[in-house]
Amino acid sequence: MDESLTVVRLGAQGDGVAESAVGDLYLPGILPGESVMRDSDGRTRSIGPPSPERRIEPLCPHVARCGGCAVQHMDDTLYARWKAGLLSAALAQRGLAATTTPMLAVPLASRRRATFAGVWIDGSARLGFHGAGTHTVEPIAKCAVLRPAIVAALPELARLVAILIPKDAPFRVSVLAADNGLDVAIDGKAPARVARQAAEIALAMRSAKVIRLTLADEPFLMLTPPVLKMAGVDVTPPPGAFLQAAAETDAILADLVLAAVGKAKRVADLFAGLGTLSLALAARARVLSVDNDPSLLDALGKAVAGTQGLKPVERLRRDLFRDPLSPRELDRIDAVVLDPPRAGAAAQSEALARSKVRRVVMVSCNPATLARDLRTLVDGGYVLERTTAVDQFLFTPHLEAVAVLGRR
Repeated sequence: MDESLTVVRLGAQGDGVAESAVGDLYLPGILPGESVMRDSDGRTRSIGPPSPERRIEPLCPHVARCGGCAVQHMDDTLYARWKAGLLSAALAQRGLAATTTPMLAVPLASRRRATFAGVWIDGSARLGFHGAGTHTVEPIAKCAVLRPAIVAALPELARLVAILIPKDAPFRVSVLAADNGLDVAIDGKAPARVARQAAEIALAMRSAKVIRLTLADEPFLMLTPPVLKMAGVDVTPPPGAFLQAAAETDAILADLVLAAVGKAKRVADLFAGLGTLSLALAARARVLSVDNDPSLLDALGKAVAGTQGLKPVERLRRDLFRDPLSPRELDRIDAVVLDPPRAGAAAQSEALARSKVRRVVMVSCNPATLARDLRTLVDGGYVLERTTAVDQFLFTPHLEAVAVLGRR
């Protein structure tokens, strides 16, 4: 029998949740207060008026087919409440609560890096994003979240691909908008002859405003080194280096971290990466920067060496998943900052919980693993003082967050 259902809340992916006879149903694109009809085959269709929470017109013409954004149909108030609630819900699942400061967000059209899927249409290469839950590629002409320089370059980048990759061969293109041009990596198998086409490729790169090209994970041609300004310091990232999605996020995180560590004189920046936080911290404190990627540490070292006025930055290569800093090593540190990948920092958190470090600041792109690691620290004697959600992945269920802890 057909069943009429009304959405009562939003799920973690931004989909509407309706309670039915067979359990909760998750309905993408449906908002609280809206109704759907579910037939005996499990198919649903919208039947109710727009949500009283005020549904709005999406910003992007590709939103119905592109899988990049999930929730452009929410108004600002509902969106902010749902997004910030992702962090609160993750903490609550671990029995944690803290003072929550207002969510901070990057502006529209600020995302500086993206990876595009490739598709051949009528013999021409096109770049786009996969549709939600499909392998279909939606070519992109506009985007509400990417920097305009990236979107404007897509046709020229497709022509560059056509020079490098045989027709109908699979490919992907990763783009970073550096401060002085585009840093591009093409993942695809190029024929041997491209090595003899350097002049043609260089012209195509200039047309697309590409300053460095990496092909199949190997450096191919660099017209000038890409440069990023981080905490006022010029940094040249190695190809494929991890970066926050928006430059504005760098500034937001640096401000939150600096306020949290206060007057600490020696700070450890764990999972330091390219030094986004290390460089900000080095303006006022001695810094121990720890990461397992030598290319990132080398780039950080060159940036520090070329900058006056910074406190000493000691670099240490270490796999913190397998070999975390011990309590004895940590006890000489005043404050610790961690910015691990999505898997979190379980082993390092356990070591921190046994240390005497007074201040800990955790930065995370995964509220679930953040809450897990915070639980370890709280059980080890820390107090969770405050948390801040940072929305740098606009219109998606992904969230950055910063948590501040102090010893009892």
